[in-house]
Amino acid sequence: MNELKSLTIVVPVYNEEEVILTSAEIIYQKLMLLIKQNKISQNSEVVFVNDGSKDTTWELVSTLSQRNKQLQGINLSRNFGHQNALLAGLTSVVVTSDFIITIDADLQDDVNLIDQMVDEALAGNEIVYGVRNNRDSDTWFKKHTAETFYRLMAKMGVNIVPNHADYRLMSQRAVQELLKYQETNLFLRGVIPLLGFKTTKVYYTRQERSAGVSKYPLPKMLKFAWDGITSFSVAPIRIILLLGIITVISALLVFSYSLIEHLLGNTTSGWPSLIISIWLIGGIQLISISVIGEYIGKIFNEVKHRPRFTIQENTLEQ
Repeated sequence: MNELKSLTIVVPVYNEEEVILTSAEIIYQKLMLLIKQNKISQNSEVVFVNDGSKDTTWELVSTLSQRNKQLQGINLSRNFGHQNALLAGLTSVVVTSDFIITIDADLQDDVNLIDQMVDEALAGNEIVYGVRNNRDSDTWFKKHTAETFYRLMAKMGVNIVPNHADYRLMSQRAVQELLKYQETNLFLRGVIPLLGFKTTKVYYTRQERSAGVSKYPLPKMLKFAWDGITSFSVAPIRIILLLGIITVISALLVFSYSLIEHLLGNTTSGWPSLIISIWLIGGIQLISISVIGEYIGKIFNEVKHRPRFTIQENTLEQ
């Protein structure tokens, strides 16, 4: 009889005091059910990664870990961001876990899908993506901007799974390979498909948040999307090149037209067109410099090789 595999569920949390206790109970019961069904070993656990919360989230996690050894916590020294919090959790448990699932604390991602994820992993899949089957729970704006983002990434040649966030199962080997990617500008949804390995998708309906508010407001969503684009594609720089070529061609055409009009004696006052041209070219230059500066800034962050997270306290070591 084959030895049962261990499963760790990594849950990044940031100011989730309103939902953490409920989420912990639901996830723990799911873990216990899988153990009772002999799908995973009794060494399986849930690990909450506190990403510098300003409320009582870490105190609640600490209390849970004291009462139940299968509910553990990692406390980061400050807010490092969702992606780095996930990475901290993966790094901390990869040595002891055969399978690792990542899921957000609000449980909008259906925990009942974990059964199917484990089944797919036991069948030989090393990466199992949890994919939304629709976006009906989103606002019109969020739904259409998300769809536009996925289409844009695909056109730029980025291999990304549409309607997949960070709800996934990975084998120990897949996580070990992931940790070899050392970039500071981390976009896991783009990196993980680069790993290869045998993968599959399982589908679910996203639920409404039971309590609290989203920790990804519009500014953070836009920043996340921009980081994803600039971390995996130089398409924006190529667009600037194309824009520059179009501008030069347009200028040559206008110059030719003006020269012909001058030779024909049809000279007219050109103050409005002159001002518009200056503003247009100036705006294009500012945008171009900003986009190029974004890439230079990313290079600046990468070459410093600063740690992507710092663990202040870890109940796994106790």
